[in-house]
Amino acid sequence: MSDLSKLITDTRATLSRIASDFSPAVFASSLAAEDMVLTDLILKGGYDIGIFSLETGRLHKETLAMLDKVKEHYGYDITLYKPQPAAVNAYVTLNGLNAFYDSIELRKECCRIRKVEPLGRALMGKKAWVTGQRRAQAATRGSLMVEEDDPGHFMTKFNPLADWSEEDVWHYIRENGVPYNALHDQGFPSIGCEPCTRAIEPGEDVRAGRWWWENPESKECGLHVVDGKLIRIKSVA
Repeated sequence: MSDLSKLITDTRATLSRIASDFSPAVFASSLAAEDMVLTDLILKGGYDIGIFSLETGRLHKETLAMLDKVKEHYGYDITLYKPQPAAVNAYVTLNGLNAFYDSIELRKECCRIRKVEPLGRALMGKKAWVTGQRRAQAATRGSLMVEEDDPGHFMTKFNPLADWSEEDVWHYIRENGVPYNALHDQGFPSIGCEPCTRAIEPGEDVRAGRWWWENPESKECGLHVVDGKLIRIKSVA
């Protein structure tokens, strides 16, 4: 068995355990490459894990186009969660539309309104949630585990692709004909909101294009943070 074959087998086993032992569980998809691998594995495997995405109101048109691609390819409608309009309007009125460039605090507040609060609604009533995070993605994710305790949401969090490399992800996508975001072919290995994401140069870290004006240590939006710290409090063996 090749290394990728073993990764796929192990990931399927993780997804099966999530579906059987942690129902109801949901997968938070950013519609990027890693998350399309998980989407393919979940839907083709028939695992009882719902899939949702956070529609922040600032996504690229190429990212939004993925919703139709998933519908066409798999016959599946991804559930969308959007920020509260009143909170968005209050932030923009007080600070300006693109105030997130001005300070880390204002950037994180924008992320809280557009991503963290909607995520809380998406996870309400669930026993576990799934992400496409990988250790190789960033300095902030070096200690990532496949299964973790998430004290911020009082549930278990799974990162089934934690051990996968960038090459593993793309090999799977090409071998299995998985649809993917067109931005990946334009130098965007990591994709977030349009004003906070740029293409990267050869040799740069895969997340260098996310919040490129900040230090690498601060490049998280808050989805995986509790009390200012990444959720790595209790890893489950």
